[in-house]
Amino acid sequence: MDAAITVEGLQKRFGKVEALRGVDLVQAPGTVLGLLGPNGAGKTTTVRILTTLLHPDQGHATVLGLDAVRDAERLRARIGLTGQFAAVDENLTGLENVEMVGRLYHLPMRDVRERGERLLERFELSEAADRPAKTYSGGMRRRLDLASSLVGRPEVLFLDEPTTGLDPRSRLRMWDVIRELVSEGTTVLLTTQYLEEADHLADRIAVIDEGRVIAEGTSDELKAKVGGELLALRVGDRDRIGEVTNTLAGIGTSEPKVDKDTGDIEIPVGAGGTATLTEAIRRLDAAGIELHDVALRRPSLDDVFLALTGHTAEQSAEDGNAEGGRKEGRR
Repeated sequence: MDAAITVEGLQKRFGKVEALRGVDLVQAPGTVLGLLGPNGAGKTTTVRILTTLLHPDQGHATVLGLDAVRDAERLRARIGLTGQFAAVDENLTGLENVEMVGRLYHLPMRDVRERGERLLERFELSEAADRPAKTYSGGMRRRLDLASSLVGRPEVLFLDEPTTGLDPRSRLRMWDVIRELVSEGTTVLLTTQYLEEADHLADRIAVIDEGRVIAEGTSDELKAKVGGELLALRVGDRDRIGEVTNTLAGIGTSEPKVDKDTGDIEIPVGAGGTATLTEAIRRLDAAGIELHDVALRRPSLDDVFLALTGHTAEQSAEDGNAEGGRKEGRR
């Protein structure tokens, strides 16, 4: 099998809303594919089709060589899903939640109990195994949800924004768990709004916006689209921002990005960033302009998103929320 997941021309409408407008994806086995985009971009709709919960209007998708529509029953036995919200029964204990999912997979009860205890230990939930899930914190519920999705030893695991709402420590722990799963051979498709998350975890990233994949590649390949390094400055006296940009006119490869509220200026400088940095400091020193900070940095995935779409991921998420019907949580 050359690909664990293949998606061709997926389209899906919800009334007048075009959720997917022809999505194409290919994912190799044993890798993490990051599906990156804001609320309403089409990430969750794609996952629901791949996990047999929705039928596409056009196009088709295969997972592990099985058609997500025709072979839905066979496919469900080989995949796992953790959705945007923890799907746990609050009145059951942690162990009972895991065992319930095991029974749905028709696993022998002895295997379910042993598997459940090992998973709860792995996710640092052993001490809470006999407590009702309603007593768990948000981070504990997310870990319990992920543990439950692994009872059936899925070959492909779909994680739909698994760290949304988690505190930083819980997010980092979830990242560690995902890396462990992949090292054991699990294929993971991860949807996220967090650019940092995709950067850290994904072998390849597909950027999706308004129901289409607008770019894909490794993190470095996507960052290369922005074009080299950035000269990042923070001006001490924000009233002199205009003077700074005039002083540094022509030093970059394109127009600077200016934030007048913070005094931050970013200038794309392409290759040879060190020489450009030296020249910038020389000019500003000659003009008597004080800086609070100056540095060279590589483009972030947020820079990529801005370059590809003309807006940041955060702005797109806000627009999607404002439109109401486009937000995937309402679909």
